[in-house]
Amino acid sequence: MSIVVVGSCNVDFVVPVDALPAPGETVLGRDHLRAPGGKGANQAVAAARLGSAVTFVGCVGDDELAATTRDALSSAGVDLAGLHTVAGVPSGIALITVADGGENTIAVSPGANAHLGVEHLDADLLASADVLLVQLEIPLETVAAAVRAAGGTVLLNPAPARELPAGLLAAVDVLIPNRSELGVLAGAPEPTDIDEAAALARSLAGPAAVVVTLGADGALVVEGDEVTHVPAAPVAAVDATGAGDAFCGALADGLARRSSLVEATRWAVRVAGVSTTQRGAQTGMPRRDEVSPA
Repeated sequence: MSIVVVGSCNVDFVVPVDALPAPGETVLGRDHLRAPGGKGANQAVAAARLGSAVTFVGCVGDDELAATTRDALSSAGVDLAGLHTVAGVPSGIALITVADGGENTIAVSPGANAHLGVEHLDADLLASADVLLVQLEIPLETVAAAVRAAGGTVLLNPAPARELPAGLLAAVDVLIPNRSELGVLAGAPEPTDIDEAAALARSLAGPAAVVVTLGADGALVVEGDEVTHVPAAPVAAVDATGAGDAFCGALADGLARRSSLVEATRWAVRVAGVSTTQRGAQTGMPRRDEVSPA
């Protein structure tokens, strides 16, 4: 039941606002929150809080923000054997505005995340893990090397969205895009409904399966000709920051426990929904006993 997450770690600076600012507009927010974040770290914390054994591989800078990342991962039970310090560079940060209702905008400064290289990867660790989970907030060559070295199920969350080499996609067992990321990968407009999302997912050459996250509409599982829509239960959302990461971490947890992809997706949808009921990315990740059974 071991999971290795190779990815980014940031410190998030979150400003709650009544409504997201339009381009060129300044809005006054409420008291800001500083919290640990970054897609990789968020996903590692999500899986660890659900009870999986998780090792995180990433980089922090040699600044005061690094301690925030280390403390948060450690307190969640994540193994830090793969967390490296890069001298002379800042740790990554994210600037986030969150509107009433949970919608958000995010700007990321990668910092040390951009220095996570192939040399930081432990081949034995990657080969022995049941599940490898990677994203795209780190150098692509490092993502590709991690995927090649993996011995278990490979999950790729293609965020932030970009075109990917066919060889990388072919080595992925489960691709986990949202609507907009799916459109970028397929070279098409963002799908507006489930049928369009299913068609675009089937058009992707490479991954064995695609799980499209649909926010409040749940998720879509596409395995060959089989398409399964997993609806989401209604929740009183206050902050969607990190919900996609909660989904990815929970999906990895489910698959590490030998659930089928559809079963793991149902679990991930429930976990992601609960995560939106608390503010912050990692601070909103639920523990296993906080998620209702199916």
